[in-house]
Amino acid sequence: MKYILVTGACGGMGRATVDSLKAQGYCVIALDKISGSSSENIVSLQADTTDADSVKDAFEKVKGITDELYAIVHFAGIYLLDSLVEIDTECFVRAFEVNLFGAFLVNKTFLPLLKKGSRIVITSSELAPLDPLPFTGVYAVTKGALDKYAYSLRMELQLLGISVSVLRAGAVDTGMLGVSTAALDRFCENTKLYCCNANRFKRIVYGVEARRVPTEKVARKIVKILSANNPKFAYGINRNPLLLLLNALPKRLQLWVIKQVLK
Repeated sequence: MKYILVTGACGGMGRATVDSLKAQGYCVIALDKISGSSSENIVSLQADTTDADSVKDAFEKVKGITDELYAIVHFAGIYLLDSLVEIDTECFVRAFEVNLFGAFLVNKTFLPLLKKGSRIVITSSELAPLDPLPFTGVYAVTKGALDKYAYSLRMELQLLGISVSVLRAGAVDTGMLGVSTAALDRFCENTKLYCCNANRFKRIVYGVEARRVPTEKVARKIVKILSANNPKFAYGINRNPLLLLLNALPKRLQLWVIKQVLK
């Protein structure tokens, strides 16, 4: 039986993927900061991916179960919406810890269990390869850095026969829309610099979020990546055509468009 480690396993995309992988005959080690429940072919482990001791403890537990992982699938991450000059310093640092450092720490710690033919799949964002938008800068920069980290990791681990891919997902119906909406409302209420701009941006975000895909579609894409003989580096799902169109414009024109929309 092949073992797969899934981080952020209790989130919407994580849960759907754990179930899909189990249905495909894999034994899934479901890692999350909150406690989950184990069942047949699902081993739930509680760990903070940003804490070295916590990840090391999880590694020792996994090593007691198996000496080889077929894959590591990363879903652990947080979404932030704020301005780059108003965000709390702690929140800025935390975004990098969760979205970038956590993946680095898990991959580095669990590398001894990865063998030739193993895979790593990192959930990035449709924003990762694009130019950041106003007020999504912190999130976009962390996901962009994660995307670059994943490509660098692929360049290195290919020499060991290990594949690394990213899934650049757009809006997904994770059940966290309420949290995202609350964060957006909070930003619009608290910002001292962008009052009118923020409320206009709020309407744009609602329009983008309305076009969401179910978590099961993400899970099916993960299964497809893990089943591929030679996985590509980047896979997309539900990428927004308007964001792609905006990014195709020269940067000077992008800046002008955003200014006209939000001023």
